[in-house]
Amino acid sequence: MIEFINVSKWYGSHRVLNDVNGRVERGEVVVICGPSGSGKSTLIRTINRLEPINKGQIIVGETDVNDRKTSVNRLRSGIGFVFQQFNLFPHLSAKDNVALAPITVRGFKKSEAHDRAMELLDKVGLKSKADAFPGQLSGGQQQRVAIARALAMDPPVMLFDEPTSALDPEMVGEVLQVMKRLASDGMTMICVTHEMGFARDVANRVWFIADGEVLESTTPSEFFATPRHPRAQKFVADIRAH
Repeated sequence: MIEFINVSKWYGSHRVLNDVNGRVERGEVVVICGPSGSGKSTLIRTINRLEPINKGQIIVGETDVNDRKTSVNRLRSGIGFVFQQFNLFPHLSAKDNVALAPITVRGFKKSEAHDRAMELLDKVGLKSKADAFPGQLSGGQQQRVAIARALAMDPPVMLFDEPTSALDPEMVGEVLQVMKRLASDGMTMICVTHEMGFARDVANRVWFIADGEVLESTTPSEFFATPRHPRAQKFVADIRAH
């Protein structure tokens, strides 16, 4: 589904990503973890060209993301992205936030898009909040609306960039439950997250990144039990101590 081939990105002399290689198979859940400032969010944002790269290739399905002939709008319309901040339109109801892209990008009829929005809000447990505005919703509810909005375009892959880090602790679980259900439905997912319980329970693979390099790519059981790289060993030891 997604392949990184010698992907590098730099700002002047500062290398943010350094020859990253990796594959994400269809239906796989990959959790990207690592210390702050290691390049995790930058890496996930290169997949839909929110961050351009300086070297290498990223292939999504059959599409070369950085080919000049690739339509950025078409690329992004086929990739669901859930941000740290919810980025909902404050003047639109939950239902209208979810229905907006199918209407404006895909040309759905309003009634058809609203029916689909209601299905998706039901999927994330928020059907009763369809007419509520973002300001009337908790942070966890807003993030679940954001997930429903990303699903509205029927993307083959979902990207999550720290989806729970802006939430109060009691709201984290409700968002993770929705993500777990998506994973169990077979959605291809890449998640940048500090929620190591989610990584242990749901991920097929864990990528550990430090200083812009993928230092480990392994199963959750191996990563948490016997990490090989010294940086990964320290990371896991710090999690256990915490």
